[in-house]
Amino acid sequence: QCTYLEIEQVERTHAVVLSRPAWLWGAEMGANDCGVCVGNEGVWTREPLGEGEALLGMDLVRLGLERGGSAREALEVITALLERYGQGGSCKEEPVPFVYHNTFLLADRTEAWVLETAGRYWAAQRIREGSRNISNQLSIGSDITAEHPGLRERARSQGWWSGDGEFSFSRVFSLEKQPPRMEAAKARFHAGKELLQQHAGHITAETLMSILRDKDSGICVDTEGFRTAGSMVSVLPRDPALPCVHFFTATPDPSRSVFKPFVFVDGIKPAPQVRSPTFLQDPAKQIPRFQSSVDRRHELYRRHQAVLELMEQDRERGQKLLETLQELEKQGLEGMRELLEGTVTPCPEELADLFFDCVEAEMKFY
Repeated sequence: QCTYLEIEQVERTHAVVLSRPAWLWGAEMGANDCGVCVGNEGVWTREPLGEGEALLGMDLVRLGLERGGSAREALEVITALLERYGQGGSCKEEPVPFVYHNTFLLADRTEAWVLETAGRYWAAQRIREGSRNISNQLSIGSDITAEHPGLRERARSQGWWSGDGEFSFSRVFSLEKQPPRMEAAKARFHAGKELLQQHAGHITAETLMSILRDKDSGICVDTEGFRTAGSMVSVLPRDPALPCVHFFTATPDPSRSVFKPFVFVDGIKPAPQVRSPTFLQDPAKQIPRFQSSVDRRHELYRRHQAVLELMEQDRERGQKLLETLQELEKQGLEGMRELLEGTVTPCPEELADLFFDCVEAEMKFY
């Protein structure tokens, strides 16, 4: 059972760690125990939006992680399900539908891909070197590695492409008149690209955390009723003997949140502090949907919010707390470095409790 649709189950699914809106089944981003990471963003294209309930882009993120043992496999899972079921349905917990198509970043220890969609149509680009970002717009031009078999025919039949000369997915499928939020995304996309290029060749987990915290670029949002809801950074060593380390904030606004490390091992200690409550009469599951609202904040979120208010009122104490939290994050990064350099070998129990312990420590500070 996905957010709106029920689809056929597979025999075996991978263990996953997800950062997701509490009301739905899918996820904005996450990783699996094979070292595959997937994240998605909304886009608006020339293909009409599916008002009917189908798979959400966020469902596809989770399905790709549950069913894909590599980035390429996850890509194949997502495109096959997209072609079969389509994408559509509201992506927001509100009575007025908010619908979009999706772009995805997929990576594992050896490969990275960008997958962009328009309705059931798609194009994918394998990233062979350097860095790559996505930001609420189509960004694959003519450098297409794989595509929907009917993609070009669709473009020709709609009069979007003459069939002559170069075929650019973004040029052909982007809207002529973009919604205002797409215009804003252009600046964010270029800023992200620029920030990554500044660190070319020596990008670390800290580099990515600082980029995700960048407010001038619009990458970190905390205004106009919008707030960056969750952030994730993953370190995927090429050496399969080393573990992948995934850092999650589990709270909004990364500039005032702590990235906490998570490693897949047997017997992971569950972290109920970052799991939202469930509701018997859930307005997201009752038809008509979203007629009422419920408080979905988890325990860490509640404490974090209370502290943010305090930070606003008492800048000095707020700054002090922020420095303490940054110290906590530094310890996590330091631990990861030692683990990956092989200077320390933590016992499996320690790794199983790692994320839980970090969350507990953060809650104590609050």
